[in-house]
Amino acid sequence: MAGSRRSPVSRIAVGALVLFALAVLLSLGVWQVERRTWKLDLIAHVNERIHEPAATAPPPADWPAINAAADAYRHIQAQGTYLDDETIYVHATTTYGMGYWVMTPLRTDKGFTVIVNRGFVPAEFRLKAKPAAGGIATGLLRVSEPGNWLRANDPAQDNWYSRDVAAMAQKRGLQQAAPYFIDADATADAKAEGKEPAMPIGGLTIIDFPNNHFIYACTWFGLALLLAFGAGKALRST
Repeated sequence: MAGSRRSPVSRIAVGALVLFALAVLLSLGVWQVERRTWKLDLIAHVNERIHEPAATAPPPADWPAINAAADAYRHIQAQGTYLDDETIYVHATTTYGMGYWVMTPLRTDKGFTVIVNRGFVPAEFRLKAKPAAGGIATGLLRVSEPGNWLRANDPAQDNWYSRDVAAMAQKRGLQQAAPYFIDADATADAKAEGKEPAMPIGGLTIIDFPNNHFIYACTWFGLALLLAFGAGKALRST
């Protein structure tokens, strides 16, 4: 029937909306493809970095160039003296339950200070964690974590939820503090089968990155295809 047909203006408006929606859906699909490429590159670089021999912790001259893309999860080592009295405890949840990261500054023999995440302790072990032994920290370089979207740090009350090394250094009055921290490797005790790990428990860095971008890309491209098919069918029937 002639009365059921859309006017030319109406058809143009609907067509424009469909084209706009298609552009959005295709853009989202392309973005997910790009994100997948980036994620695969990140995973490859991280897997390569964590198995490399430990390099010397970056000195102050290198700090301005440090960034997550190029430096996160590098295997590094620093030597010096632990400042146990300046330890900070950061709320954490791990496979061992709820507790704290034990963040102890290390005054290096190069003159600067780097905060070391010596590992995790359950809440009941907070006051029982052993003082840092020796003066060598080996682990993965992690960039500062200045924020936690769930809870904000409260330095005045010494209550910490994110590993913000700048705020920690300011709170403890640390001089020439590195803009990164070291996630300590697991100790021999922690790796021994059938043996209770020594506190704090190191080597708990999460390096398993979810990669669902292919599925997301297929979803957006699939929706674009369905929209195009449905729009074409509707236009032919009017």
